[in-house]
Amino acid sequence: MEPHSPNRPPLLNPALPVEKAREAIADLVKELLEEAQKQTPLTFELTPLDQSINRILGSDLLSPIDVPAADNSAMDGYAFDGACLKDDGDLARLQIVGTAFAGKPFDKVVSSGQCVKIMTGALMPAGCDTVIPQELIIESSNNVATIEFEKKLLKAGDNRRLRGEDLQKGKAAVSAGRILRPSDLGLAASLGIKELPLRPQLKVAILSSGDELRPLGEPLSTGTIYDSNRYSLIGLLNRLNFKIIDCGIVRDDPASLKKAFCDAAKQADVLISSGGVSVGEADYTKQIMQELGDVGFWKIAMRPGRPMAFGTLKPVDGQANKKRTLFFGLPGNPVAVMVTFYQFVQSALLALNGASQTEPTLMQAIAEAPIRKKAGRTEFQRAILGRNKDGRPTVRLTGSQGAGILRSMSEANCFVILNHEQGNVAAGEWVDVALFEGLL
Repeated sequence: MEPHSPNRPPLLNPALPVEKAREAIADLVKELLEEAQKQTPLTFELTPLDQSINRILGSDLLSPIDVPAADNSAMDGYAFDGACLKDDGDLARLQIVGTAFAGKPFDKVVSSGQCVKIMTGALMPAGCDTVIPQELIIESSNNVATIEFEKKLLKAGDNRRLRGEDLQKGKAAVSAGRILRPSDLGLAASLGIKELPLRPQLKVAILSSGDELRPLGEPLSTGTIYDSNRYSLIGLLNRLNFKIIDCGIVRDDPASLKKAFCDAAKQADVLISSGGVSVGEADYTKQIMQELGDVGFWKIAMRPGRPMAFGTLKPVDGQANKKRTLFFGLPGNPVAVMVTFYQFVQSALLALNGASQTEPTLMQAIAEAPIRKKAGRTEFQRAILGRNKDGRPTVRLTGSQGAGILRSMSEANCFVILNHEQGNVAAGEWVDVALFEGLL
């Protein structure tokens, strides 16, 4: 019998729907987080701003200042007392008494009937609460610099940014759990913050199993292939900014596998293997997993990526840290490795590392051509997102969608996600799309 727990279904036939598998994984990650909180106090790493990209913020980043620090102009124009807008007449006529620049304020009081030429970001002069944009004024001069404008164009208080309008001192500028983006680093810098309290990077061990695999640089013999899966996984994990422990290629024999798994469990929070999880393949792998932990071998109703193992490895004897190690056994086909990582592993790793946003953002696009789809499984088809002549998003497949065709991933810039009960898609229909690249 396959090992299982109440939180994780055993091997099922027919195959387990993708959403059910994701729910079971999320339940176990939650269980591991609760265990870790009981065992070890949560600590953060104070890290320089320029080394914090894609790291996870440990605690709320509180603003040490009001933003903006004082009332200022939202645009180039003329600052004045908005009370004059209530006076009789259609036009306001004001005398220009000075200029206020960003970083060089006008330091005199502006009286009724007067105004100050002001630049975007400049402090509002005393006596002023409104700004008329430069392009809306009628300039006039009779030996005295003046402006005129129609009163109906604005109301008192327009075009002024108030102190603390964007962010008040002591309030959270960025919330804990945020996966930090370039804009977050810029925001922290604008507040004068040089270092951020970050969650420690998750330690992820990876290995490839299979007698047919050869390392790069070694000549291939009949029936052998180069190990590409580890390099795909290294790229995926580097983009998430995790610490990678590369355990290399492991041969298909019980002693080698058991030693590799034990060594990885001593060092890592998570172990990801590829290969050796198909039905009927390497039966001793299942036996080793039963010895080392609580791991189920699943069939998932998806394409590509049907076989997968998932669970935890027990703490190794003599291990100082007594936490269980999260384990994912991914398929051996190159595309299936990346798809199962995207669908199951990425969100689990981010959640385990304390991220608040773990799910990818989806959009919709119009299918340029018909797409064949069998109901009863979720499919992840490699595709290229573009736009039609009307500016609407369109998507077309890269060609053959075989699980071993890694070129289809290299050419693509997105997945077309066809859901469990969905059937064939006609040209012109809208489909769900997940982009490979993030804008920021």
